[in-house]
Amino acid sequence: MQLLSIRLWAILLFVSAAIQCTGQGSQDQKSRQTTESTENYRNMEGKKKLHDFTVKDIDGNDFSLASLKGKKVLVVNVASKCGLTPQYEQLQELYEKYRHLNFEIIGFPANNFMNQEPGSNLEIKEFCTANYGVTFPMMEKISVKGDDQDPLYQWLTQKSENGRIDQEVTWNFQKYLVDEEGHLVDVVMPKESPMSEKIVNWITGK
Repeated sequence: MQLLSIRLWAILLFVSAAIQCTGQGSQDQKSRQTTESTENYRNMEGKKKLHDFTVKDIDGNDFSLASLKGKKVLVVNVASKCGLTPQYEQLQELYEKYRHLNFEIIGFPANNFMNQEPGSNLEIKEFCTANYGVTFPMMEKISVKGDDQDPLYQWLTQKSENGRIDQEVTWNFQKYLVDEEGHLVDVVMPKESPMSEKIVNWITGK
């Protein structure tokens, strides 16, 4: 009987220690997450947001990005003569499927890579509409890198501007993910599909 009591006491002691370790691990994880969130907030404090910019749409009208407050936004540089141009179809699919979740796409034609977007704004608009039925907002053609880089893309690509990420545009169809408050949160590289699990999970909050 005494031996049984000792064994029972040892088992209870082991279980108690395991619970304490698990609890401490959860606390440590929460502490790390809180620290990371605080650091991200500090990095972005005083920085510009997406909503601080006004750009021109493909018809030459002012487009205030402040109109996108409260929406998740995918910003993508596009081109009409690129091997990745078929991503227009996937972008449109993504837009149609998730726009009801306060999600928006804005496309920026750019001719920075191998002269793959040589057309005028009108030609680009006609191409997108005729070939891919694009209905998400398209902006006027800009430069996304180099000495004449558009101010919005300076913000998107430089941590000193956005407080979050340094990531230059490497090719056409690079995707920048911006949250409802206008903060840059992530970058998806050109070859990754707009319908990728990463992007869909970000939109749906999974």
